[in-house]
Amino acid sequence: MTHRIHLLTTGGTIAMQASDKGANLGAPPPFAAMLGRALPDVEIVVRPVLSKPSSGFSFADIAAIARAAQEAASQDDGVVVTHGTDVLEETAFALELLTRTDTPIVVTGAMRNASQPSADGDANLIAACIVASAAEARGKGVLTVFDDEIHWGPLAKKRHAFRTHAFSSEPFGPLGWVREGKVRFLLTPERRLPKLAWGGGAPVIPILEVGPAMEPAVLEQLTRCDALVLALPGGGHISDATPALLEAMAAKIPVVFASRTGGGETLSHSYGYPGGEIDLIARGLIPSAWLDARRARVALAILLSAGASRDDILAFFRGL
Repeated sequence: MTHRIHLLTTGGTIAMQASDKGANLGAPPPFAAMLGRALPDVEIVVRPVLSKPSSGFSFADIAAIARAAQEAASQDDGVVVTHGTDVLEETAFALELLTRTDTPIVVTGAMRNASQPSADGDANLIAACIVASAAEARGKGVLTVFDDEIHWGPLAKKRHAFRTHAFSSEPFGPLGWVREGKVRFLLTPERRLPKLAWGGGAPVIPILEVGPAMEPAVLEQLTRCDALVLALPGGGHISDATPALLEAMAAKIPVVFASRTGGGETLSHSYGYPGGEIDLIARGLIPSAWLDARRARVALAILLSAGASRDDILAFFRGL
């Protein structure tokens, strides 16, 4: 049985070649020819969406990828998105929010360009197409495939700057893997994330990572933003010198706080001292549940682009 896979290209290392000035984008790689040789039972339709390093993506660019993926999913058996690894985790998370289909949408890329020894792009792309064409992948949401591992897109994170095994969904681990051209799933997401819509615009939402000696003067510089995400120690705690200022900010813009630990989620009923999470919530700050600061920022941007109110934002995070 022939499967038809829609390949959406967006640039990134997987599409780059080396030069004496460093790796850069050039002519489109021969993805279709390579995949035709590797996967003769899969028909590949290539559609360029973007062509640039992912570190330069805007929220509008990510929304464009989501629109293309949703359209392709209605036409073909599976969708694969080639993407730069720098912000791939943000795009995979956004795709889970902005698309809704049982057709597999798989995001992949490369840590080494095609000119380097042991380049990983072709192997990742072949594995991603195998997953996208597998019946077992249907209905599992957006997936990320790297180094033969299959991760749930909203959990996948880039954990290393340059090694090929850079992506992980720790502390949970992958949903499955690709072995000898076959897909095996051992885990599945309990439920999908809420469906959101991109409304346009360019919301200004900085992330501020907080540590010892957090000066209120730093926060005062951020009062003109559309929203603020705080990456706080522990379950969501900050110096007792800042809660009053944060309360004033939260009365004007959404202020969401995440745990900077990289595991678990924000607390809500444990610590009541000034600057503890109970105090912050009482002052109008919104805990991000299990989302880290990067994903909270993406969700906020999408929500604000569609005109979400503070109550809408609070309902979204409470529903996670």
